[in-house]
Amino acid sequence: MILILRALGVGDLAVAAPALRGLRAAFPGETLSLAAPAWLAPLVDAIGGIDRIVPAHELEPLADAPVNPQIAVNLHGSGPESHRRLLELEPGKLWAFANRAAGHHDGPGWLDEEHEVFRWCRFARYYGVRCAIDDLDLKRPSVDVPQGMTIIHPGAKSSARRWPPERYASVARRLRSAGHRVLITGSASEQDLCVRVSEEAGLGPDAVPRTGLTELLGLVAAARLVISGDTGIAHLATGYRTPSVTLFGPVSPARWGPPPDRQWHRAIWHGTRSERGDLPGPVHPALLAIEADEVLDAGNQVLHAAASK
Repeated sequence: MILILRALGVGDLAVAAPALRGLRAAFPGETLSLAAPAWLAPLVDAIGGIDRIVPAHELEPLADAPVNPQIAVNLHGSGPESHRRLLELEPGKLWAFANRAAGHHDGPGWLDEEHEVFRWCRFARYYGVRCAIDDLDLKRPSVDVPQGMTIIHPGAKSSARRWPPERYASVARRLRSAGHRVLITGSASEQDLCVRVSEEAGLGPDAVPRTGLTELLGLVAAARLVISGDTGIAHLATGYRTPSVTLFGPVSPARWGPPPDRQWHRAIWHGTRSERGDLPGPVHPALLAIEADEVLDAGNQVLHAAASK
């Protein structure tokens, strides 16, 4: 049995798809278990190749994980905490980035400024696992959702990464006037924000659907356009090749942006250096530098590129 730790969020799991598929191909006869939040099961299915989900949350002890896995693979981070969570299970081998504090001297070195997809493919290749950085496509779920919607997703994990709601509302209002059918999406904790954006945009009550992850996957897969901040739904748009515009603030798109060779995905960033993405406090200045006109122009560009591909 191979146990893989990636107990993070939607975007984190989506960008790990190439590494996860590489591990599946490298161990075709082994049970592949993924330690991740249970609510991510629809996305795990969309990636494919995982036999079992072990419920896990970030760096908490892996209480439900089987002990003595043949190989424990740390796709979570650089350590030492994540290394220790896996070492507690007494695996036959630990595949992880080198970390002296965890007593793990094997493995590649961690590079802070590396793109997250490249990072985990480089990691996999170090251990002899073939990994294709462009293997990001996701399987569409079997779910009945409206087709061809334009999705605006105003939320993000930290306040520093949330573009002002009045600017999202301006974009939504103008897109609707241009003939787009607009939905405002967000997590359960972001419903008040979504309602505010919808009301300021003059949209009706049906513009804020209550969706689980399966429905969100379906909506993105069938969407005309996705506009969001640097958060999980942007990576779903990449996985479904849905035209998208992603607004970056503290973190550079060189670390988390869409593939640069796909003209139907556009990252907007006015920063000069990459910082932590979980910064508390006000909206990051790089994000505030983005105006509604720029987002609308980018949206028109990616739709044109998608029509031409």
